[in-house]
This record gives sequence, C-alpha cells and structure tokens, in this order.
Amino acid sequence: DPLGPRPLPGRGLSRVSGRPGAWACRGVRWASGSGPARPGCLGPPGPAPRPRARAPSRPGRALHVSRAARSGGGGGAGGREGRGGAEAGRSGSPGGAGGGLAGGAGLKMANVGLQFQASAGDADPQSRPLLLLGQLPHLHRVPWSHIRGKLQPRVTEELWQAALSTLNPNPTDSCPLYLNYATVAALPSRVSRHNSPSAAHFITRLVRTCLPPGTHRCILMACEQPDAFASACALARAFPLFTRRSGAARRTEKKTVVVEFFLVGQDNGPLELSTLQCLASATEGVRLAARIVDTPCNEMNTDTFLEEIKKVGKELGIAPTIIRDEELKTRGFGGIYGVGKAALHPPALAVLSHTPDGATQTIAWVGKGIVYDTGGLSIKGKTTMPGMKRDCGGAAAVLGAFRAAIRQGFKDNLHAVFCLAENAVGPHATRPDDIHTLYSGKTVEINNTDAEGRLVLADGVSYACKDLGADIILDMATLTGAQGIATGKHHAAVLTNSAEWEAACVTAGRKCGDLVHPLVYCPELHFSEFTSAVADMKNSVADRDNSPSSCAGLFIASHIGFDWPGVWVHLDIAAPVHAGERATGFGVALLLALFGRASDDPLLNLVSPLGCEVDTQEGDTERDSKRRRLV
Repeated sequence: DPLGPRPLPGRGLSRVSGRPGAWACRGVRWASGSGPARPGCLGPPGPAPRPRARAPSRPGRALHVSRAARSGGGGGAGGREGRGGAEAGRSGSPGGAGGGLAGGAGLKMANVGLQFQASAGDADPQSRPLLLLGQLPHLHRVPWSHIRGKLQPRVTEELWQAALSTLNPNPTDSCPLYLNYATVAALPSRVSRHNSPSAAHFITRLVRTCLPPGTHRCILMACEQPDAFASACALARAFPLFTRRSGAARRTEKKTVVVEFFLVGQDNGPLELSTLQCLASATEGVRLAARIVDTPCNEMNTDTFLEEIKKVGKELGIAPTIIRDEELKTRGFGGIYGVGKAALHPPALAVLSHTPDGATQTIAWVGKGIVYDTGGLSIKGKTTMPGMKRDCGGAAAVLGAFRAAIRQGFKDNLHAVFCLAENAVGPHATRPDDIHTLYSGKTVEINNTDAEGRLVLADGVSYACKDLGADIILDMATLTGAQGIATGKHHAAVLTNSAEWEAACVTAGRKCGDLVHPLVYCPELHFSEFTSAVADMKNSVADRDNSPSSCAGLFIASHIGFDWPGVWVHLDIAAPVHAGERATGFGVALLLALFGRASDDPLLNLVSPLGCEVDTQEGDTERDSKRRRLV
C-alpha cells in the first residue's frame, strides 16, 4: 500500500491515555521502548509504530450476501441468480493455482495467483503479510517453532499466545498481531450436521476481510487432512479473477498468495506433492468456473463459451464434438434449438469425452449453459433480469470439474456435455403454445418460455443416454428460483432416482464444502403437473405450490425415462452459484469429490463417498448392476 500499513475497519490505532508511547489496536495495546512485552500485549518491543494516513476503504469488502432477485417462472424454473469469480494465468510452481485459462483476448483479468506449497518459507511479515487461519483448537496445536520464522521479529511467542487467548469465535473472530501485516483468525470450532466440518463458507469470508493487502502474501491454514480439500477450494473463492475495472488494466505487477497447510491430527506431516497438485487443479477449476459465470454475455456468448471448451480440450488433448445452429434442428435437438434460435450467436451442444483403456463404466456430466436468460417472450422484469449472466453456472462447473478430474487421472469413461444457448427475444423466438420435439422424441407444449433450462437439459441427458451409452447421468443447472426457498442459499438441491446416490451427494457436499440437501423424488405424484392436451407434456407446472424444484428436475428425468435402469442425478445450484454479486465456482469441488473414487488421485479418493467397483452380483437387477457401490 503506498500509504503504508492501514488498520482494517474497526481496528484503528489510537494513543493510550496517560501512557506516552503506547498505542491501542482493537482494544489490545502494546508499549514502545525496549524490554520484553508484557503478557496480553500484542505488538513488538522497540520503537512504537507510527500511525499512517488511512486510505479509503475498498469497495467490495462487505460480508453480507445480498438476496438474489429471481423470478418464479416455470414453477420456479425460470428465474435464477448467481455469478462471479474470475481467473488469471497459472503459476509455474507445482503447487501453483493461478486460475488456469484466463479468457478475454486483450482484456485484463485480476492478476492474483495462488500457490500451494508444502512450506511457505520464512519472511518478515512487513515484507510478506500473513494470515493464520483455522479452528481455535487447531491454532493452539501449531507449535511456535513452525511459525516463528513467519512472524519474527515483529511478533514474539508471548504475543502469539496472548493473541490466541483473546480469540472467542462466535462464529468467527480475528485479532491483528502486527499492525495490518499479520492477523490470526479463528473459524467455528463446531458446525451443525448439515454443514461442512471444514467451515468452508467462513474461510472464504475471513480471507476476504482479514488477509492483509500486499503484492506477495501468505496464508497458513491449520486443519485436519480430510478438510484440506474443502479449505483450499474455499480459499480460491476469495480471489475472483474477472474484472473490468479500469485500474486493473494499469496494474502490471503479478500478485501471489502462497498457501501452506499445517495438518493436525494423525496425518500431521507436510502435504505431499501429489496433494499440492490436486489442490492446484481443483482451485483452478473453481476459479475457471467462477470467471465464466462472472463474465457478462457481451463477452461470454455461446461462441466464447465454445472457445473456453476448446481451450480445455486442447490442454487435455481432447477434440470436442460440437453440434450447433441448424444442425441441431435437423438432428432433432428441439430443446436447445428452440431456446437459442432467436439469439445473434447460435445455440450449440458440445461434448468433451475422456475414454481411457480399462474403463468399467460410462459417466456423463450434463451442464446447463444459458449464457443469458431474458425469459424469452415470457420476459423477466427489470428487477429479475439483472444477474441472468449467471445462468450458465452448471456448464461452467462441469467444465472446471472435467479439466481438474482428467488432469488428476480418471479411470472411467467421462463425458462432459454442454447445452449452450442464449434465451433471447426476437422475431424467431419460441412462443408460448409452440410445440417442440425434443431429442428424446417426446413433444413438449411451451407454456412458459422462461422455463428454458429444462428444455436444453432434456436434450443433453437424452444424448448422454442414447449416443454416449452412459450408466450414470448427472445434470447440473441453475434451474429454479424455488431451489433457494427449498434448500437455501448455501445448499444445492439434489434429486435422484437412487437413495444411495442421494446420501452420497450429501456426504460429498459436507466433505468438499459444496453443500447439498435432498429434494422430494416422487414422480407418480408430481409429474402430472406437466399434463398437456395436445402434446406429451408442457414445460411448466400447473401449480407452482407443488414442489416446483422437484417437478423441474422430473421434467428432465422424463426424457430418459423413469424406468431407465441407470443412475440419474439432478443438481440445482441456482442459489449457491453466487454470493452477493460474485460467482462461487460452486459445483466443481462437488463433482470432484462425488466421483473421487474413479480418480487416480489419493486426496480425491479420501473425500469421495463412493467406490468405483461395478456391482455384478448374480441376481441383481439391471439397475443395480450399473450403480456404483458405496464403500
């Protein structure tokens, strides 16, 4: 900071009355002069720090999560919110996570790189600001010998212990150790059964508010080994990459944040190189997804999204399959074509396929990629349309997760299917009352053009079933505004034909920090909401009070059939795809954890609730033979 060290808001320096040379900081004080510091005093012996002029507070530092305006069109399926994040160049170190593929030719992204290292090394916090973060019991278990080189000569062991004694997390707390250069922050020591033991959401908030400013900074994260994956992904969310602020284009210096994990518990050694590489791949995927979601449609249209897919394919050595524009119509993709035909940039179905030798089953991830959702002719209002750039969050998460999964080694066939379209208004737009024939062969009467996500996904899952021969189909989408009402802003909603996979999604969410909660799966009671007199079904429910998020998912499932013998999982991520006006990259960590047992990576194996064996016991039903067993 050109103005020198700045206290964070609420942590200003002031002189202590009656004590010449003494300064108070957030109710804790230290004295100038030589000699050892007294217990309970935070600060160095020696000359008193001189207060500097305070710079204006930065915008965008608020903790609150704004309520996302979303419409309930299509039984809650039309309106969504969520988006933000970005991404810059990749670090050259093995544990580097600069965010991977930065988009926007000639446009500047936020230039912050993450580096995960087994040891961050020693440095004076005045030259490399430091944040120490963890649950309070874990912070107490960090030996002074491990952090001494990161804090001295500014902070003594006595001052470190005094700082820990002042922390009272409820749910979090923080304390500055040395001006604005070193801070210790405590996470909740306990969480409820529907939260992640890592307290991932609080990690992101604390990093955003407590990490000191600087070009080169360091975070030391104290946690147990099973929480390292969720903690790393939460850290990544605090560093969004997309920006179009004019000042960013003038800044040329590369900012780096070095992250070191101190493991407590049984596995308390430094992280292995393979673990660091996994964390780098996962966090790059999170930041990639967030950047795509944050980018407005004048830059992230269907053409641009296809370029992002091609970049990932080129990096992985995979040539994408792309079907678009009039070819969609001639090949029977009436859902994707009908939604996107009015837009300047034509719709597309794109597929990245990983088919290794020795694969025992085929998995398809299908992502909804509506790059902008006006609602179509059932148009959204002026308060519900802003933010609809975020309607491609499902496809963005699938892309980020696919990139990370293949980089870490994936043993089964894995297909990433992207259903891309812009739901625009124009002379060629789909009208209410139109009837489209989808790729499944079923006809759909359109009674709400703002219930478009289910139409493109219906084509996507049908393609995965018919053309890719998938045993497991998972679709991910910012599908319904009602999802936020059903499961809240922090938990995605899961709907599936398998009780085992429902439980697995919840468990994986707790392990990776992308939280999930089940919806009601009852097609015999709910699918009648789509009854049509002239087609096989309508695309929007008759009664919006009858579990609209469940109904929207059932619409998708109907195009592979409720009697299909494979596993179908639907994840509605409408609310958690964003926090305030920034994307979270939600879904990347969840997919990596959920399918971690199909990975060659030990860390992903650790956080996965599923085994990769195929159950072929004699007498099992065809459905059971395709389901992945729990371990």
